[in-house]
Amino acid sequence: MKEEADMKSVRNDVIAYGKEEYDVEPDRPFEKYPSYFVLRHKENDKWFALVMDVPAHRIGLEGDRSIDILDIKADPDEIGALRKKVGFFPAYHMNKEHWLTVILDGTVELDEIKRLIDRSFTLSK
Repeated sequence: MKEEADMKSVRNDVIAYGKEEYDVEPDRPFEKYPSYFVLRHKENDKWFALVMDVPAHRIGLEGDRSIDILDIKADPDEIGALRKKVGFFPAYHMNKEHWLTVILDGTVELDEIKRLIDRSFTLSK
């Protein structure tokens, strides 16, 4: 696993990509969890990305350290193959048939994360 600074960097990259590509600001709808944020479509408020920090064991990793994750909508035909790759997990607190969790510790390349965000944007309209 990468260091906490790496996770914060990738988290910031997700925010920057949302602003640059889709002109959206992170929305923080969970008062109880101020570090969580969602990226939403401007026209209908539907989510296309959710970033959270959760205890590692919540996604099946060892330990209780906090880990940044990204939930994105994905094509059900692609989810199975992606979950076999390092850094991908069944969706945390989302429909596991249509959503996927990606760890934001640098394990998954930023270009791949951006591609998945783009796909989620399209699928969640």
